[in-house]
Amino acid sequence: MTRKPVHLALYDTHADWETGHTTAHLALAGYEVRTVTPAGEPVTSMGGLRVLPDLALGGLRPEDSSLLILPGATRWDEGDELAPFARTARAFLDAGVPVAAICGATAGLAREGLLDDRAHTSGAAPYLAMTGYAGAGRYVEADAVTDGGLVTAGPTEPVAFAREIFRLLGAYDETATDAWYRLFHDSDPAAYAAYEEAVGR
Repeated sequence: MTRKPVHLALYDTHADWETGHTTAHLALAGYEVRTVTPAGEPVTSMGGLRVLPDLALGGLRPEDSSLLILPGATRWDEGDELAPFARTARAFLDAGVPVAAICGATAGLAREGLLDDRAHTSGAAPYLAMTGYAGAGRYVEADAVTDGGLVTAGPTEPVAFAREIFRLLGAYDETATDAWYRLFHDSDPAAYAAYEEAVGR
């Protein structure tokens, strides 16, 4: 089965650690991962890695994608520079294409109103409350939350973030996803063999 690419949004100061599990294991599951930056220019991560993107945000269309991933970045809290990514997330969700946001990206989606009617999480409830959004009553104290085609997580939960994305896309069956999570989150040595068996390696 041919799968549409997964699109990873990148911008200066994006948090390196938040999406690595997700993109690596989606690639192993057969997804092409394509990077998107504001104007198609190279960007630099929080860890100082320089990334040359595949396309500019203006060229991204929901119908060409399986998923849009939005990592955290200090830029989410420094003005409206990244607001176009939140508006693109709205277009994806309106088109029935899922979105996954972690850390500061959740605040961007809160400002866009995308968390007002969906269960969600982030780094902390007070962090999102500072955006003035109307969805505080839908905040869930959990490692990651999926609702209405949207995955959210806080900065300390990149493994749970990936787990929810795998489930949402059906990238792996539940046996493989559970074994993968126990291996990478819990360091359960028994999970390695279970994961390898589940994915047929």
